Amino acid sequence: MAVVQLRGPLKQQTGDRGKHTVEGATVVELLRALEAEHPAIGGWILDERGQIRRHINVFVNGERGDEETAVGADDRVDVLPAISGGSR
Repeated sequence: MAVVQLRGPLKQQTGDRGKHTVEGATVVELLRALEAEHPAIGGWILDERGQIRRHINVFVNGERGDEETAVGADDRVDVLPAISGGSR
């Protein structure tokens, strides 16, 4: 099973557990399984069509991934919300 690492507010939505071992063959399968395991993040990562939201960045083993990116049992998937804002 792959390890999914959540960052920022996504991590907080799962009780401050950053790392999750999840099964799936693609990024979207992993994220759906993660949402099923942690309903509090439902809708935060995937939209109503099952697509990764625009403000979410997903990396598989350090490389940018999308919904169809294949994931193996030993892979690491990082899910990061985009950071915006700046100084005044």
